[in-house]
Amino acid sequence: MRFFSKFTIICNTCFLLAVVAWYLETQQFHAGKNDQLMPLPWLEGILVIIGYSAIFINLFYLLVWAILNLFKKAQQIPRWMVIFNAIVFLLQVYFHFFLK
Repeated sequence: MRFFSKFTIICNTCFLLAVVAWYLETQQFHAGKNDQLMPLPWLEGILVIIGYSAIFINLFYLLVWAILNLFKKAQQIPRWMVIFNAIVFLLQVYFHFFLK
């Protein structure tokens, strides 16, 4: 479960970076600039793919964590990881269903 929580944090960080890149690109588009935000489009594409699929990974992580806590299984996961993933999951739901 520790590896899965670290993997989820990496995916959530990619999501946050993808949202920042999306916001900056929409601001450049409104300003009339057509340049890319990052000079490496493949890197931006990887961030977007991992970041946008992070909502499913995060949902699965939170469900597994809740089930393990429900059955009182001992876990060695720091609480800040769970809190960070829960907050980012709320941001992901807002971004995917209410913002876009």
